[in-house]
Amino acid sequence: MTLARAQELDAVDPLAHARERFAIPAGVIYLDGNSLGALPRAAATRVRQTVEREWGDGLIRSWNTADWIDLPRRVGERIAPLVGAAPGTVMAADTTSLNLFKLLAVALGLRPERRVILSEEGNFPTDLYIASGLAAMLGQGHELRTVPAESLAEAVTDDVAVVLLTEVNYRTGARHDMKAMTATAHAAGALMLWDLAHSAGAFPVDLASADADLAIGCGYKYLNGGPGAPAFAYVAPRFLTGLRQPLTGWMGHARPFAFAPEYEPGQGVDALRVGTPPIIGMSALDAALDAFDGVALADIRRKADALWELFVAEVEARAPELRLLTPRDAGARGTQASFAHPEAYAIMQALIARGIIGDYREPDILRFGVTPLYLRHADMWNAAVAIGEVMAGREWDRPEFKRKAKVV
Repeated sequence: MTLARAQELDAVDPLAHARERFAIPAGVIYLDGNSLGALPRAAATRVRQTVEREWGDGLIRSWNTADWIDLPRRVGERIAPLVGAAPGTVMAADTTSLNLFKLLAVALGLRPERRVILSEEGNFPTDLYIASGLAAMLGQGHELRTVPAESLAEAVTDDVAVVLLTEVNYRTGARHDMKAMTATAHAAGALMLWDLAHSAGAFPVDLASADADLAIGCGYKYLNGGPGAPAFAYVAPRFLTGLRQPLTGWMGHARPFAFAPEYEPGQGVDALRVGTPPIIGMSALDAALDAFDGVALADIRRKADALWELFVAEVEARAPELRLLTPRDAGARGTQASFAHPEAYAIMQALIARGIIGDYREPDILRFGVTPLYLRHADMWNAAVAIGEVMAGREWDRPEFKRKAKVV
């Protein structure tokens, strides 16, 4: 493809208007939305309003006048359509790690006769850490069992209480078949818990159609809620009645302002709340979701695939020494492109110096996030050209690009 052709595609792109909803710095091609989404203009405006008017002028009255108290539920209701969830099944709260702890505990409580949490080798470390830590804390013989992705189906044995999987692998971008894997878990009597960190907002997700039991997700990647944005948790309707999780903080109480001495869980997903919600961050996430207004997730997926194919074809033509890790089949991947190279870290630093921002993952992976709301075909073409030039000129082979920072 030529740059002219890429620009022609941008001229007829039905999602072109969405780019104006984001504050993209001049001279930057941002390919790291799979790690931290770009800043939505609406979020910046909303944060100023929350700080200056609601907090500054309203003070504590804003719990009522700005309805801060119900913001976690409202944000959850806005996320629900993005993940194919029914109303009243999603709560925005806490972090992905805390939500995972809560829902794993719920799952183990629903399968008390079973002692295994099953996951795949190479799942995101925090998921495995939380699962292992919970198993050890319970002290009842629970264990985390991990197997290669291709061995998951046969590993769902009758001692597995819950299968925990991230739908899209954070390193490779490979995607599990949510519906098929959930059916496999259910056939063995196990529950299914999905981590949607690299799915929600990136492409259509349908938890209800897949019959998923539980799910968690991230607010700061494809949902663009900002660094450390609140996460979200989903519980299937069949488990909402009597729902109780172990972090019994006061905001999860049925009557938090009764200050009762005994804990009484809130109804349904309200039981997933713990402590006082971070209103500034929650407000930013709420406003960030405006970026999806009037946008069909199917259109996001179609554009993501077109951008991905353009980018990968150009990178492979210009930098054949980079080895593609992400599946070529669109149905078997998310919306990132991952390549391997022994000097991946230095290569990425050289690209960042040029304004091409992706990221690096151990031990040798370059990741490029394809986020159609603000990326253009010309961006992908120009990024591929830059990659080719960095490789051809060995720009990465400089000492300053090989010194690892604290955050990689």
